[in-house]
Amino acid sequence: MSHTTSRFLRFFSPFVRLMPEIKQPDREVSFKEKLMWTAIALIIFLIMSNIPLYGVNVQDTEDYFYWMRVILASQRGTLTELGIGPIVTSGLIMQLLMGSNLIKINMGDPFDRSLFTGAQKVLSMFLTVFNTIAYLLGGAFGDISELGPAAIIFIFLQLFFAGLIIILLDELLQKGWGLGSGVSLFIATGIAGQIFWNCFSFIEMTGEHYDGMPRGIVIAFFTSLFNPDAPVQAIDLWVRPSNLPGLLSIVTTIIIFIIVVYFESVTIDIPLQYAGYRGFKGKYPIKLLYVSNIPVILVSALYANILFFGQIIAGPNGWFRAWGWEFWANLVGTFEQTPAGGGAMGGYLNPTGGILYFMTPPQGFQSVIDDPLRSFIYLSIFMVLCILFGRVWVEVSGLSSRDIARQIIDSGMQVPGFRRSERIVERILERYIPTLTILCGIIVGTMSFVSDAMGALTSGTGLLICIGIIHQYAETISKEAAAEQYPALRGFLGLD
Repeated sequence: MSHTTSRFLRFFSPFVRLMPEIKQPDREVSFKEKLMWTAIALIIFLIMSNIPLYGVNVQDTEDYFYWMRVILASQRGTLTELGIGPIVTSGLIMQLLMGSNLIKINMGDPFDRSLFTGAQKVLSMFLTVFNTIAYLLGGAFGDISELGPAAIIFIFLQLFFAGLIIILLDELLQKGWGLGSGVSLFIATGIAGQIFWNCFSFIEMTGEHYDGMPRGIVIAFFTSLFNPDAPVQAIDLWVRPSNLPGLLSIVTTIIIFIIVVYFESVTIDIPLQYAGYRGFKGKYPIKLLYVSNIPVILVSALYANILFFGQIIAGPNGWFRAWGWEFWANLVGTFEQTPAGGGAMGGYLNPTGGILYFMTPPQGFQSVIDDPLRSFIYLSIFMVLCILFGRVWVEVSGLSSRDIARQIIDSGMQVPGFRRSERIVERILERYIPTLTILCGIIVGTMSFVSDAMGALTSGTGLLICIGIIHQYAETISKEAAAEQYPALRGFLGLD
C-alpha cells in the first residue's frame, strides 16, 4: 500500500474497526437463499419507511430533500428520512478521489480494497451525522430552540441507528448474501411505490390548487366515468393542476419505459475467437447505454446535496438571510413555499430564481413553455454532468478500454484478423467506448428531461433509474437461476 493511501485511509482505520460488519459467506449461497435475504432486507427497509420519527411533527416544517426524496429512497418524517443519501454521497466522494488520483489504491490488493470499502462505510456514517445535524439546525424538524435537548438527542439517535441499519442492509446484499445491491433495490422500490401511489391513490386532493379528484389518475379516471357529479370530466384529466398525475403522465411513462428498454437491449458486438481453438468464435457485446444508471444516481446525489445546503443557507429562514446577506442569498436561490401532499406532510421550497432555479427540472410542459431558457440550461448541465460522471465511472469501475482489453486477452480470446495483443484490442475498443459513454449521457439526460417536461408518474431521473435497475435485476436473476441449474456455468456467467 502506497504512502498516500496509508495517510488518507489510516485516518478511517480506527473507525473501521469499530463499525459492525457483515462477513462474506464462506460457502455457496443458493439462489433461493439469496432471494430470501433480499426479501428480508427489503421488508426491513419498508417497515422503517413507515415508522415515524418519535418527537417530530413535520406538518409545519419544510422538506429540504423534496426534489430528490424518491431517488434517495427516503420517506419524509420516518426512520428513512435520510434514505440512502449518505451511502451514495460517500460513494461519490470516494470514487472521485480515486478517479482523480488524489488517493492511489490498488483495487487488486485485498487489503487496499477492504480498507477502501471500510473507509467508504465510515464516511457514510460521518455524513449521516453531518446531515442529521444540518437538518436539526436548518429547522427541518421544527425550530431547534423549541425542541429541547432531550428531543434533539432522541431524534439524532433515531436517525443515527437507522442510517447504520441501512448501511448494513446494503452490505448484506453486496457481500453476496442477496441479489444486487441495497442501494439499487431501495431506490427501485421507492420509485415503483410512487408510480403505484400516483396511479391508485384514493386520497382526494381538495383545496384551491387542486381539482377535488383522487390523486391516483386511474382512480380519478374511473371516478369521472361512473360518477356524473364528479368535479372533473374524463376528457379534462389529460393534464391536471399542481403537477398532479394525469392521463398524459401514464402515456409518457409507458413510452419512456419502452424507449429505455429498447436502448438497454441495443449492443455493438465485437467479434472474438479463441486463440487456441481455431473456428471457435464468440463476441463481446457493448451496450449503447454503456455506463448504465450508476452515474445518474451519482449526479442525483450531487444535486440533492447542492439543493439541500442551498435551501439551508438561502431559504426564507436561511443563514445568509439571517445575517443580512440578501444579495448572496438571492444569487444562490429564491424560493416560494409550496404545500406537499395537500399540506399534511408540511411543505417544500420551490426555487423561483438564482442558481438553484436552474438545477431543478421543469415540472410539466407549461413550465417549459413559460421559461425555455431555464429548460435549456438545466438540460445542458444535466447532460454534461452525466457524461463527466460516466467517464469517471468507466475509469474507476473496470469498464475502460484498457480494462476490457485485459479481460479479453486473459480469457484466451482475440479479435479475428489482428495480432493477439492487449494494446491492439484496446485500440479497437477505443473506437466505441468513449463515444458510447458520451452518447449514454446525452440519451439519459434527454430522456430524463422529456419525462419531467411531460409530467411522468415519477421524476424523469427516477424513472430512468428504476427501469435500469429492473433490467439489471432481471439479468441477475436469470443468470443466478441458470447457474443454480447448471453450476458449471457460474464462471462463464461472471458470478464467481
